[in-house]
Amino acid sequence: MYWHAGPASAPDAKYLVRTTPAGAETSLGPRTPENVAIYERFTQRKRESAERVSGLKAALAQLQRLNRALRVGRVDPLVVVLLARLASTRLSPHFRVVGTHALYAFEATAGVRLDSDMLATRDMDLQWDTRKRILFSTQLAKVDSSMLGVLKKVDDTFRIRKSQKYTAVNKDGFEVDIIRRERASDDPHPIKLSDEDEDFWVVQARRANVLLDSPGFSAVIVASNGTMARMNTVHPATFVAFKRWMAKQPDRDALKRRRDVLQADAVQELLERYLPQS
Repeated sequence: MYWHAGPASAPDAKYLVRTTPAGAETSLGPRTPENVAIYERFTQRKRESAERVSGLKAALAQLQRLNRALRVGRVDPLVVVLLARLASTRLSPHFRVVGTHALYAFEATAGVRLDSDMLATRDMDLQWDTRKRILFSTQLAKVDSSMLGVLKKVDDTFRIRKSQKYTAVNKDGFEVDIIRRERASDDPHPIKLSDEDEDFWVVQARRANVLLDSPGFSAVIVASNGTMARMNTVHPATFVAFKRWMAKQPDRDALKRRRDVLQADAVQELLERYLPQS
């Protein structure tokens, strides 16, 4: 809010104006005792909010330093930055992390560390919720012109792979895949996430509806540099069942099938020993 000078015919008049983050302005009327009280309450709340944000930023920086000193995290910092970007743009409700990276959320909640070989991967799978596609398009338009553009704000070397339009890859070979459930009766197909020339064409994944319908699971994960972000994924029990199903698919690579079983066994043990409340 601010006081705006009146017209030339009344240069001493003041009008209280409310602004929005988008730049819209609304006049609340001339300077009156009521409007003065509104402005004073606003400035007081703004001062308190600024102090609170400053304190939270200082606490966050301290926690990040502590995480580094104690070597709490081991997640690739790029994963944390990508998740933080989805959160800051309010796009995170439209995605769930599925696949190997979900293990970081499970181990963080259980307070244990899984075998590093089980976690080794250079791609992150994001499941997009087709049921919220209109809301997603509206929010994406507010923050960027494309989903690829959102990723490029994190790392401008991300490009859509020409032979695999649901994958973006950066200069270091890190991949982000965006999958969706198999087409339902009301789903358009195929789906591109924006009208930009270069953007994700979301791929259908077998039985992905099971992941989409799973109860959610959320945890704060920590990167190797101490930074943190919240990861939204599927329930551990759903992860176990899905991995066991994948391991039985005859067309799946044998090495991946063995890994599926190892991951399923590990998360099953976490559920039984460390996450009984889940």
